[in-house]
Amino acid sequence: MIKIVFAAQFILTIFSILIFPQQIIINGKVTDKATAQPLSFANIRISETFIGTAANIDGEFELKLAKKGSYKIIASHIGYYSDTLIINTDLQINKLDFKLKQTEVILPEIIVNPGVNPALEIIRKAIGRKKIIKSLLKTSEVEAYTKGIIRTTEDITSSDNSIGVGIGGNDTTDLVISGILENHSINYFEQPDNYKSIVLARTQSANIPPSINILTGGRLIQNFYENDLNFLGKDLPSPISDNALDYYYYRIESTSYKNALKVYNIFLEPNLPSDPGFTGHIFIADSTYDLIKADLFLNRAANTGGVFDTVNIFQQFDEFSGIQLPIDYRLFVKANLLGLVRIGFELNTILFNYKINQQLPDDIFNKAILTVLPDADDKDSSYWISTPTIPNTPEEQAAYARIDSLEKVPWNFWENFSLLSTQVNLNKNISVSAPLSLYHFSRVEGHSLDFGIFANDLLNKRLNSFLKLSYGFSDEKFKQDFFVGYLLGDYRTWEIKLNIFNKLKVLFEDSDNYGELFSTLVTLISKDEFRDYYYSKGFAFEVEGELFPVLKVRTGFSNKTNRSALVNTNFSFFNRNKDYRSNPIIFPSTINTVNFGFDIDFRDYIEDGYFRRRTSLGRSFVLFSGDIHYSDKNKLGSDLNFKIYELKSRMFIRTFKSASLNLSIYTRYTDGTTAYQDLYSLPGNIDAVFNSETFRTLNLNEIAGDKIFTLNLTHNFSDELFRLLNIPVIKNWEIMLSLIFNMAVSELNESSKLISPYSIRTFKHPFYELGFGIGQGIIPFKIEFMWKLNYLDGNNFRVGLNMPML
Repeated sequence: MIKIVFAAQFILTIFSILIFPQQIIINGKVTDKATAQPLSFANIRISETFIGTAANIDGEFELKLAKKGSYKIIASHIGYYSDTLIINTDLQINKLDFKLKQTEVILPEIIVNPGVNPALEIIRKAIGRKKIIKSLLKTSEVEAYTKGIIRTTEDITSSDNSIGVGIGGNDTTDLVISGILENHSINYFEQPDNYKSIVLARTQSANIPPSINILTGGRLIQNFYENDLNFLGKDLPSPISDNALDYYYYRIESTSYKNALKVYNIFLEPNLPSDPGFTGHIFIADSTYDLIKADLFLNRAANTGGVFDTVNIFQQFDEFSGIQLPIDYRLFVKANLLGLVRIGFELNTILFNYKINQQLPDDIFNKAILTVLPDADDKDSSYWISTPTIPNTPEEQAAYARIDSLEKVPWNFWENFSLLSTQVNLNKNISVSAPLSLYHFSRVEGHSLDFGIFANDLLNKRLNSFLKLSYGFSDEKFKQDFFVGYLLGDYRTWEIKLNIFNKLKVLFEDSDNYGELFSTLVTLISKDEFRDYYYSKGFAFEVEGELFPVLKVRTGFSNKTNRSALVNTNFSFFNRNKDYRSNPIIFPSTINTVNFGFDIDFRDYIEDGYFRRRTSLGRSFVLFSGDIHYSDKNKLGSDLNFKIYELKSRMFIRTFKSASLNLSIYTRYTDGTTAYQDLYSLPGNIDAVFNSETFRTLNLNEIAGDKIFTLNLTHNFSDELFRLLNIPVIKNWEIMLSLIFNMAVSELNESSKLISPYSIRTFKHPFYELGFGIGQGIIPFKIEFMWKLNYLDGNNFRVGLNMPML
């Protein structure tokens, strides 16, 4: 076995030499000449070129040159004299060490005139210099290498789009590396705000799926030369933003040198502690007033709920063709979630091989702001040998080995089992119902046993399917629900779907936003079941996909046969002398429909190598969708004739600072006769527990119709109003305020009235309700107060908890 391993390594080495015969790899370290301490993140650059790199936290660097020859290599660090080494080599160099001599750190005797802060003039000139640089930079192209490190107290779990962290450990438990991701990208910029990143290659520890590895050096990396930087959903003014002088306090702490260039070390923090922003140090060059380094932290006001112990951003800049551009970006985050979960995250990016103000391909900028090339996950070790990287520290090398060995251990059912989960994974693609989802109760079915098997991301992430089975002991019926979907296209933008069912359906289920567990508990405890039901069996077939980047279309056919359900049990934990209310009857029918629809989405997207995932990057956006449902007795064999037209729109608008407006509009018009169970019910609520985008003062299924218009508006002020009012103490409580306004109109066709088993209440004139909600930044619910403005009756005011988890 040893001989086989040795032979494989020898062949790989020879193969790499044959592929990259001219490449020179230089490894080294940058240290303080006097103390021998490593100089973290020192800048390494080839003289008179755009080629360079940056050291890691241990001062170690790796420089990869395209061919043999003579090179002048410069190592620099603020507060030190640069060191230059000339090499003439055609061999790999394993120990090219730089020992930098510290410059004099001066605490200047600054003459401060009354009312004059000398730092302000430096910042004023830095802002002016920033504007000049932005005007000079028309286009740029730069490569980036990014390494992300996840630190936790326990090993992580992951799925395609998320990472799970176990609860455990205490404040003294060390955070260890539990995940590593690396990628190599090329990034483009064009004035005023066009960005594009292409991930050429990526690799990660075995416990992280590739689809998560999309953090690159493009738009996702902040640049302190911008006016605003977005962190944790808030736009924070940069230290040299146009309005920085009115927002931040500055103080010169010291003066040092970078070679002969004087550098000002300036401390800053927001003028008002209650204003979200940065605190820390920026370094500005004398005479040119270029920002050359930032070492900053988010202040407490920017850290809503105090979830993060620290958020540290470190960035350096260097001059390329007279323009200061970032050469690295470091993000260090530590979080403690309610004392239950401790996690750390480090992001280290180096940027190299700049091309400034050159012609870019005409088709480079499109809706895809980030694209992972199809072969990015197939790059082998020979590719990474030729790509500039940040050397792995001994801790990172050990973490890679440990994680990869753990992933080779056979799948353990009990290690992936959780009593709080609704599914239990048998492997990475197959799961079954967990204990929490094996049972439900209703007054129609009584005690019911449920079981489901779920298949996700089979056949190269193209096939998804599930089979749900249920049996009710009171209605003595066996229910089935089968679904299968297959995705087509390079980024799986088309899907063929089939659903076959024979089940008990919730009446007006599109307007019911409560979970099944919540419904079961309410029914068993209070005996006031808020849901109604009917039986439905049939199938639905649909094909949908993107015609254009902003337009998705769909078409399909559905068949369903519906019939009424009855109350079959009177069981309850309490109130046993109380009877359940009757379950409403429906209009028994067989409905066959041909369906057409579309979605319009102007948001950009990320092509993660498998899928296109839409993102607004925190900016305003608007979505539109529409559907037509056609039923005909003669042509389709339906029991009813109708044409239903639906149009939906959702808007998210940034209003000021971190405040935002959410607006949803729904309209439905029916030409023909609609069965009672197919009407649209205005989404209402039960007492004391509310859902977003619902009518808080209406009960479930209280108002219905087949001609509908609804408007749901919520303005989330976040905690901005209380900060603006500057009320002592309260301004620091992070009280989240929202304004809520809803409006609705509903009507019913005469033909639909004639077949309805009940008299249906409608709103022929607009109905209005108004209220507000109050919450706290870290608490996952808010209290809402709502008033009816018209159609007044005995339920004109309501107070409730908006709890998304229910």
